[in-house]
Amino acid sequence: MIGETRGLVDLVFYHRVLKCHVLFELKVEKFSHESFGQLNTYVNWYRKHMMTEGDNPPMGLLPCTDKDHALVEYAGANVDSAVFVSKYLIALPSKDELERFLWAKHRELAGGL
Repeated sequence: MIGETRGLVDLVFYHRVLKCHVLFELKVEKFSHESFGQLNTYVNWYRKHMMTEGDNPPMGLLPCTDKDHALVEYAGANVDSAVFVSKYLIALPSKDELERFLWAKHRELAGGL
């Protein structure tokens, strides 16, 4: 809870080498400044409530399906947190590739017949 608002970050890891919390806010949509603000809020909360002596400040990662570089730039301007935005792609095999793969596995399991 942050004030009267309940919110949950999608994933939280502790990076042993960097000595910091890494927060992921996963989006299956195009980047929005609201998503950036949401993740930045979580990062700031972790900085204040979860850091212990020897920790580095937390960082946030915001993978999304698409991003407008200009909007990302202005959303993150003058923000003290380490919040990074990245576009991801989902690549699925074509029907033909999948069929060839399945037939090859079938032959392999059948003893090369």
